Amino acid sequence: MSTFELLQSGFSVLMEPQVFFMVVMAIVMGTIFGALPGVSSTMAVALGLPFTYSMEPVPAIVFLVAVYCSAITGGSITAILFKIPGVPSSAPTTFDGYPMAQRGEAGKALGVALGASAIGGLVSAFCMLLLSPQLTQAALSFGPSDLFAITFMGLSILACLDSSNILRTIISGLIGLLLACVGQDRMYAVQRMTFGSKELLAGLEMIPVLIGIFAVTEVLKQTRKSDRLDAKEGVGGGHVDTKMPTLAEWLRIKWLVLRCSIIGTIIGILPGAGATIASFLCYSTETKLSKHPEKFGTGIIDGIAASESANNAATGGAMVPLLSLGIPGGNAAAVMMSALVLKGVQLGPLLLTNQPQYLSATFASMLVTNILMVIVAMGIAKVFAKILAIPYSYLGPIIVMLAIIGSYATNMSIADVKIMAVAGIVGLIFAVCRFNSAAMILGLVLGEICESNFSRAYTISRADLVSMFSRPIAGSLMVLSVALLVYPIVASFFGKKKPSANA
Repeated sequence: MSTFELLQSGFSVLMEPQVFFMVVMAIVMGTIFGALPGVSSTMAVALGLPFTYSMEPVPAIVFLVAVYCSAITGGSITAILFKIPGVPSSAPTTFDGYPMAQRGEAGKALGVALGASAIGGLVSAFCMLLLSPQLTQAALSFGPSDLFAITFMGLSILACLDSSNILRTIISGLIGLLLACVGQDRMYAVQRMTFGSKELLAGLEMIPVLIGIFAVTEVLKQTRKSDRLDAKEGVGGGHVDTKMPTLAEWLRIKWLVLRCSIIGTIIGILPGAGATIASFLCYSTETKLSKHPEKFGTGIIDGIAASESANNAATGGAMVPLLSLGIPGGNAAAVMMSALVLKGVQLGPLLLTNQPQYLSATFASMLVTNILMVIVAMGIAKVFAKILAIPYSYLGPIIVMLAIIGSYATNMSIADVKIMAVAGIVGLIFAVCRFNSAAMILGLVLGEICESNFSRAYTISRADLVSMFSRPIAGSLMVLSVALLVYPIVASFFGKKKPSANA
C-alpha cells in the first residue's frame, strides 16, 4: 500500500461521524488529564483504556492515540498559568511560560505552546508515515553508551542555565544527580540513601518532586512577601485569551521549532527515552545555540517553543518502534501496546502488510489530533484561567490542595505527599540561597537514565572506557557535550561572558 493510499484509508475511517466524535472526546479528556497535576500521559492513556473496551479495534487505537497526544499538550496549560507542570515533560515550559504569565502575557505564552505543540506533533507524524522502517533501524543501532552520551549532553545545560552563577548552578545539578541515586540500585539491588524507608526503595517519584519544587515553593514564596496576598500578578484577572504569535515571530523561531521537532522525534523513537528527556534536551540545545542565552528563563517564546515542540514530537516518535517492531518507546506507548494486543492487533514488521488499517488510522489520528487539540486546548485554558481571578489568599491554599491531590494520585500514597512537602521546602531554601531549582530537577530527571545506561555500557565494555566511547555516535556526542560544557568557561575567560537571569 502506497503512502497516499495509506493516508486515504486512514482519513476515510477517521471521518466517520462516530469515530470523529470519539477523537474529539479523547482530545478533551486527554487535555484535561494532562493539565491536572499528578496525571501523567501514561496515566491518562491508562484512564482512557476502559472507554475502549466496547469499541472496535480501529476506533480504539484512534481514541488512545488522541488521548496520548493531547495529554502532553495539556500539561503546558498549568505549567504556564500556575507554574505546575501537568506532566513532567512540561517542566521546562515553566521556565519561560510562568514569567510571561506574570508579565500579563499568559495568552501569548499559551499560543506559542499550543502552536509549537501542533507543529511538533505534525512533524513527528509525517516522519512516522514516511520514515518508520528507516527510523526504527537507526534507533536499534543505538547502544547503552550512545544513550548515556545523549543524556550526558542533556546535562551539559548546567553550564549555561545561569551563567552568572555557574558554581551554584552546578552544585544544584549535582544535588539533583545525588537525589537520583535514592532507592534501590537497578544493577545490583543495593539500597542507597533510603534510611530504612520502604517508600524510598523505588526512588523519588518525579511528579511529587516537580509539584513541590514548582507549585508549593511558589506559594511559600508568596507567603514571605510583606504585601497582602490578595494581589494578582499580571494575569489579566482570570481573562486569558490565547494569542498566537505574529507571523514575524513564527518566522524568527521557525528553524528552532523544526530542529526541536526533529530532535524530539528521534528521542521519542529511542526505547527508554521519551518526552521528558526530549523537552529538557531541546531546551538545553536551544540555550546553547541562541545568540541571547541570557534571555532564556526570563520569559521568552523561544524557550516555550523548544520545550513544547520537542515533547509533542516525542509522542509520534514513540509510535515508530511500537508499530514497526512492537517495541514501546516509553511507558505510555507500553500501555497502548497492551491495549492494542488485546484488540488483536499484530504489532511488528508485518503490520503494514497484514493489518494496514491500524497503521493508517494511527497516522490520520495523529494528524487530526494535533490540529484539533489547539482549538480544544484554547477553550480548556480559558476555564483554567478563571481560577486566576481568585485572590491569592484563596488561590494559594487551592494550589496547595491541588498539589496534595496530584501527588497522592500518582501512586495513591501518603509518602508521595510527604515527598512533595519536603520538595517544596527545599525549593524555598534553594530560592533564598540563590541555588538553581531547575538545575536540580535536570539532574534528578536525567540522573537515573544516565546512570543505568552508563552501568550497562560499562559492563558490556568490561570496564573499558576507551572501548565504551569508541562507537561513532557515543564518541561524537561526548566530544560535543564536553565542548558545550567548557564553552561558557572559555567565553568567560576571554571576556565574552554575558549577564544571565535565573532559569
